[in-house]
Amino acid sequence: MKYFIGADHAGIDIKAYVKELFEARGHEVIDLGPNTKDRVDYPDFAAKVCKEVLANEGTKGILICGSGIGMSMAANKFDGIRAALCHNEYSAKMAREHNDANVICLGERVSGYGMVEAIIEAWDKASFEGGRHEGRVEKINNLFGSCRA
Repeated sequence: MKYFIGADHAGIDIKAYVKELFEARGHEVIDLGPNTKDRVDYPDFAAKVCKEVLANEGTKGILICGSGIGMSMAANKFDGIRAALCHNEYSAKMAREHNDANVICLGERVSGYGMVEAIIEAWDKASFEGGRHEGRVEKINNLFGSCRA
């Protein structure tokens, strides 16, 4: 699996760790920045990652900020992105199995290194179950156009 990863200044420390975790599991991870703790705006990096995920079929994204909330809100503005904020293993597993999430969002100030490792493991092991969930995911995908005024 190919992943695109991005963060803001509040997610920079855990970004390197998350990249290593995914690479250790055999995934290719493309780091879209930033590479310093200088203040940046999370929507800019959410946009970079989401545009790459949408342009490269079969890829997924990883977004990290202080809480994960801002990144998930920004990412979900993109038609075709189903970003899930995950603070534990269960939310990561369900995001993949039931919601076919293609972007995982993490909060550096919320989850410690041990929990992040557990979240990544749960996310990586899970896959979309399809079946009864397909129609629901399709409804999520169709909301974008129907919500525009």
